[in-house]
Amino acid sequence: MSDKKEYNAQDIQVLEGLEPVRKRPGMYVGSTGPSGYHHLVYEVVDNSIDEAIAGYCKNIKVTIHPGDVVEVEDDGRGIPVDIHPQYGISALQLVMTKLHAGGKFDNKVYKVSGGLHGVGVSVVNALSEYLEVFVKRDGKLYYQRYRRGIPETDVIVKKEGVEGTGTIVRFKPDKTIFDKGVTFNYEVLHSRLNELAFLNKGVRIELVDERIGKRDVFYYEGGIVEFVEALTKENKCITGTFYIYSENSLSDGRPIIVEIAFRYTTEYDEIGYTYVNSIKTIEGGTHLTGFRSGLTKVMLEFYEKLGFDKKAKIELTGEDIREGIVYVVSVKLPEPQFEGQTKTKLGNSEVRSIVEDIVYEKLVPIFEKNLDAVKKILEKAIEAARAREAARKARELVRRKSALDSFMLPSKLADCSERDPEKTELFIVEGESAGGSAKQARNREFQAILPLRGKILNAEKARLARLLDNEEIKTIITAIGTGIAEDFDISKVRYGKIIIMTDADVDGSHIRTLLLTFFYRYMKPLIEEGYVYSALPPLYKISVGKTNYYAYSDEEKEKIVKSLKGKNFTVQRYKGLGEMNPEQLWETTMNPETRKLLKITLEDAIKANNIFSILMGEDVKRRKEFIETYAKEVVEIDI
Repeated sequence: MSDKKEYNAQDIQVLEGLEPVRKRPGMYVGSTGPSGYHHLVYEVVDNSIDEAIAGYCKNIKVTIHPGDVVEVEDDGRGIPVDIHPQYGISALQLVMTKLHAGGKFDNKVYKVSGGLHGVGVSVVNALSEYLEVFVKRDGKLYYQRYRRGIPETDVIVKKEGVEGTGTIVRFKPDKTIFDKGVTFNYEVLHSRLNELAFLNKGVRIELVDERIGKRDVFYYEGGIVEFVEALTKENKCITGTFYIYSENSLSDGRPIIVEIAFRYTTEYDEIGYTYVNSIKTIEGGTHLTGFRSGLTKVMLEFYEKLGFDKKAKIELTGEDIREGIVYVVSVKLPEPQFEGQTKTKLGNSEVRSIVEDIVYEKLVPIFEKNLDAVKKILEKAIEAARAREAARKARELVRRKSALDSFMLPSKLADCSERDPEKTELFIVEGESAGGSAKQARNREFQAILPLRGKILNAEKARLARLLDNEEIKTIITAIGTGIAEDFDISKVRYGKIIIMTDADVDGSHIRTLLLTFFYRYMKPLIEEGYVYSALPPLYKISVGKTNYYAYSDEEKEKIVKSLKGKNFTVQRYKGLGEMNPEQLWETTMNPETRKLLKITLEDAIKANNIFSILMGEDVKRRKEFIETYAKEVVEIDI
């Protein structure tokens, strides 16, 4: 509560220029952690991609210099440098220093664009210790430098007689704004730039990291067709890749481009990625709804035309038809309406009917020429429909059983007293012995313990009906409270952290992988929204008298042992969680003040999907090759 009782005009603050960005950076880039830090690069690259979408840019180069200085270069038209008639300053300075200034609002310069609705590059400028811009236009090289969003120089001509056009933006994020220790991660940038190259075929994107001597070039003539093939390269596929492209018009005559690629695998889940103007729409939206409804309409027509309805005598749903599908839906349109500034869901209602009509019109003739593939899709859909019915019955049994249980919670769950999910933790523990130790070690106020007996079913190989017949899986579902698959509701989650706690050995790793496979396939939002963690129990206890040190790796053990030279000590290798007494388990693995947790994230969805398919899928040969490759690498590292 404020000590000041009076509240007058003098208390009202007006934040000029880019001050609001520096005052509340999270409002503009999402956070001051790693995601917001990398978002700075994306905003600058988005401007180059807008030039590519407009047809003026073919090459983009992103370079990370030592000291976390990033340089983004493109061969687009170059930011205008002439004086703006209204503001009396160069257009370059206007774009760099004013929020909501840019060429993306009247749809004349850019028919479609991404970025944060015109605030992008000025936000990067505001959150940078310094930023430099080089512009090639009209045979000249122009330059301007800023410090924390404020111009240090006027726009000056560095050189004349320069060939070509383009823009170079070089900036160093302001370390006083972002979290301590945050730095650019090559793999994170690699994932996003690779994705952008898939979505903008024919655009060459280069990533160079001078800090670690890495370089990659992303270039795809096939665009999203190659994207889908990359997504499914570790899967067994039952069809080739189907591709739809259409340039159409909105009701007001403005353009809309629709691009869709998809194929079917032998897997059970639907995997899709949707984009608007190269921005990922994690929650889908009207473009996704249009694709799904158009595909369902076409498939149901062929279901009747080929006589499958009379043979199978079962009603297909859109969900059945999409089992095993992997797709990329990309639309480009002026002024997309997003639900929320995070741009996770497209809201333009007109887009649904346009996409649905395009899918129907384009797909019917394509399927007429590929009837064998259509038959395979329908046969898989019929299997899915039968499995869905079995799963429905299994879910009803689970619901009825849960309703009869006291408080709808499994008896083996040792719950906590706190009811606020933001303050609670669920430890899923391997084995009854470790579970008993964890129950004694925990803080009963906010930590719940769920011991598992043995290994759960592999969710990559089992249909939902069989999974729901497994007692351990039913116990996990009931304890977490969100439901699964189409019943999943994140708002019903009972714990803010779901921590997998298994032994630090091969069996423990296998159990952890089985649990993560189940979460990834049937409760993915838990991972996407940061609820899932892995506990890191120590491998060794090094004792010197009554003082204990814990090591979480062989390297850490050697370091501790080296520091104890000349002292008498003992080294104990833990074989499992069950070997620890409750005090040790609390101190090393469960105490929030001293433990180590690994947060499970999905930074690269393509890699995640492929690795789950390799390690947990049906293809034994591929799994063997993967293990032999990486096991060899581990041995070489250990030597």
